[in-house]
Amino acid sequence: MNEPSPQQDRAPEAQAMKWLSLEQDRAPAGHWDELRGEVAPSAASQQAAITAKTTPSISGPWQSFIEPLASEPPGQRSDLNTRMANLQRQVRDNGITYNVYASADQPQRPWSLDLFPLMLGHSDWQQIEAGMMQRMQLLERIMADAYGPQQLVLRGQLPPALVQGHPAYLPAMHGVTPVGGRYLSLAAFDLARGPDGCWWLLSQRTQAPSGMGYLIENRQIVSRLFPKAFEAFPVQRLAHTYRTLIDGIKARSPAGASAHIALLTPGPYNETYFEHAYLARYLGLSLVQGNDLTVRDQKLYLKTLQGLQPVHGLLKRVDDDWIDPLELRADSTLGVPGLLQAVRSGNVLVANTPGSGFLESNALLGFMPGLARELLGQELQLPAIPSWWCGEAAALQDVLPRIAHCVIKPTYPYHTDRQSFEPVLGHRLSRQEQNEWAQRILRDPDAHTLQSWLPLSHQPTWQTGAGGVSSIQSRPVVLRVFAVVDAQGGWQVLPGGLARLGTREGIASMQRGGSSADVWVQSPTTAPPPHAQTAHTRQVPTPSPWQAPSLLAAKPTTPPCAASSIPAASEAIAQRQRLVTSRAAENLFWMGRYTERTENTLRLVRLSLEILGSGNQNLPCLLNFITRMAMRHGLVRAGVPAAGQAHRVFERSLIAGLWDQELATSVGFNLRSVRLAAASVRERLSPEHWRLLEQAESRFFQPAKAQALPQPTSEALPESVVVQGLLADTSQMLAALTGAQTDRMSRDDGWRLLSMGRHIERLEFLSHALSEAVQLGLIEEQAGFDTVLDLFDSTISFHAQYQQSRTPQALVDLLVTDPDNPRSLGWVAHTLRSRLKRMGHLAEGATLPLAERLPALIELRPEALWPLNASTNNATTATNQPLPLQATLGQCQSAAREVSDQLCSLFFTHSGEARYSVGA
Repeated sequence: MNEPSPQQDRAPEAQAMKWLSLEQDRAPAGHWDELRGEVAPSAASQQAAITAKTTPSISGPWQSFIEPLASEPPGQRSDLNTRMANLQRQVRDNGITYNVYASADQPQRPWSLDLFPLMLGHSDWQQIEAGMMQRMQLLERIMADAYGPQQLVLRGQLPPALVQGHPAYLPAMHGVTPVGGRYLSLAAFDLARGPDGCWWLLSQRTQAPSGMGYLIENRQIVSRLFPKAFEAFPVQRLAHTYRTLIDGIKARSPAGASAHIALLTPGPYNETYFEHAYLARYLGLSLVQGNDLTVRDQKLYLKTLQGLQPVHGLLKRVDDDWIDPLELRADSTLGVPGLLQAVRSGNVLVANTPGSGFLESNALLGFMPGLARELLGQELQLPAIPSWWCGEAAALQDVLPRIAHCVIKPTYPYHTDRQSFEPVLGHRLSRQEQNEWAQRILRDPDAHTLQSWLPLSHQPTWQTGAGGVSSIQSRPVVLRVFAVVDAQGGWQVLPGGLARLGTREGIASMQRGGSSADVWVQSPTTAPPPHAQTAHTRQVPTPSPWQAPSLLAAKPTTPPCAASSIPAASEAIAQRQRLVTSRAAENLFWMGRYTERTENTLRLVRLSLEILGSGNQNLPCLLNFITRMAMRHGLVRAGVPAAGQAHRVFERSLIAGLWDQELATSVGFNLRSVRLAAASVRERLSPEHWRLLEQAESRFFQPAKAQALPQPTSEALPESVVVQGLLADTSQMLAALTGAQTDRMSRDDGWRLLSMGRHIERLEFLSHALSEAVQLGLIEEQAGFDTVLDLFDSTISFHAQYQQSRTPQALVDLLVTDPDNPRSLGWVAHTLRSRLKRMGHLAEGATLPLAERLPALIELRPEALWPLNASTNNATTATNQPLPLQATLGQCQSAAREVSDQLCSLFFTHSGEARYSVGA
């Protein structure tokens, strides 16, 4: 029998020492150290351990994380720095953002994610899972009583001020039976580990808990950086719980398994909008805003291009106050008038049922142990931080003298009609400030809740200091876990969560610079290695009957209810057609128009600058042409001298107008409008598509930002050559963006509207440009002839087909009647006609006659538009009549405007009157 060598016995110790050598600071004394799996000793104890040469220990989960890195090699700064750089690049590439309202110049910032995950052993997770399932059951019982018999208040087990007196309690929902039999479909719980190594509940979120989208991205990024450690731990998978959530909502909705579920978002300016779009795409839900929905005959409908489509379930990310301006906040633009009546009628399931906000009160935590004994006949398996509601005279008298050791929190957070404030740490207040807070509490005790201060556990993070040296530094951590309801009405806990990291002094919110970490939960199928056992292993409650699916399987195990929840084949095929909301359709349409408008105006500015800097700058017809085109498209401000009068002034005005935020027609305004329109349909765009949009805008505005001015002054403007290079780079990015719109998006009705938006814009711009060129006599001059070809982006095609045959008929053939040139007016009109006919199944076929309004240019001969005997000097026929081409170009412009107006009228509003807006 082979005995392990001493070197093998000491291998884990060596790895631990190498890893700990990177640690710049460890958890403060009295805080639990997640890396070592013990409470951090005092400085004197640490020095004594160093003197005694005591071998430092690392917790079992972290030992499992470090061991697979032995061959990679572990503990080297360069290796970890490389991984961190890859992590940050992946966050940028995926477009993961967290909006910050306070930052006006940069409303979005990249999501902050640390390199190391929070490691949870199986025993820790058993305690958390059992505790969360019990608390989920308790919250359901409390809400059922609050909106039912209200016996808890009548028997004095809950104060009325925390139920009916809470601003988030909705009397309009009292007595309403929840759709599907459950008030709560999901909830989030914020936990922290105390110095005793146990997990404590800090708060709970039931209205619109956030984080389920971000934690998927965290998992995907971090697991790819440490694949060996991920498999060796091994880590429980997440996907099964997400499917459980959606299957549960569908099973309990009025339409059952074939239900149409939507995700209600406040919109792209919400701080977590990325998560809303990501979850909608990941879960296969329709991402909707309040104005996408309407209530008719007490039923909820989605406004789509196909008409009103029923919505049976709503996963809301909007707080209850804002969801129905008819019955709640009248100033809300985020909700749906009549939604509460649709819920009361049992026609739509809203997750969670409106009115759950009172469960989020910090004051409620102090009553939970007694409520658990009353409602469940059980003691709570996972304790909450001790909490005292100051509205109780006995609690107030007991806790007020100990305010220095507590955290002062609002009883009614997030509500403007009751006193609210940011939590205050009592031990950071001076004696005078403590007295002032005590007086404030005595004046309004109901509005204040005091909680014991808990020294938060500290998680190792990878930080780069001011000197550029990276090291392991500890940061306080709070764990958010999620519980969901399945199709049978039972509860499941997501085997993972979102770890929020703060500064060394305390937890910071994500809006104030906080960070996040992935959470790895160890599979119950694998025991930790012998050397990973520590003296800190604790007895935990018996695990719940529910067991997570095996993470060793390629796919999560199908739950027993799955067979009955899968729609029939015919239903599945019918559901393949993607619904396009009227709002999404409008944003796609204008995304297409603004993209094309940006390309056209950018090309016009480039062409104008080239003319002003070339030997053709004294050609009157060219100067008149660029002046009239720039004025027509708003590229220079009114009152600027024409190019023929002051070359330099016109050129500088043209450059200044690129970044002019007040000009609604500037290149910069159009480019930013593309991104804003795309933000509203972000769930339809690939990460590469979105990243391309952001990069194009960022690079284009870089010269203006470098001057720190909204509009650079004349003296600060970059030179024309520099601007030309910038415009060339932007043009290349727009070409890539065009490719993404053409070949990287599903060709449904929404895409067809995007395409039509581009073609409408192109048809109107190019037909007007050609009309001006003909009228000003550009065709007669070689430089003018080449300018028109350049503006149509058809120079190469012309030389390939006609070589040096610079006749008006050749020009008309390529730019007007050619059916194969995508810059030809004939090709644009023909494609637009085809798109309109393809949408003939909508709006009772209203687009079919609209298609006939467009001229069939590809059927015309060039000689019919520009006769061979016509003059090129004054653009008239031999009988001094205007060229037929001019009338045709005018017809193209008017047809483009008419098609645009009709499409807006047909698809972007639903103006038909309903017999009943909402039920009486």
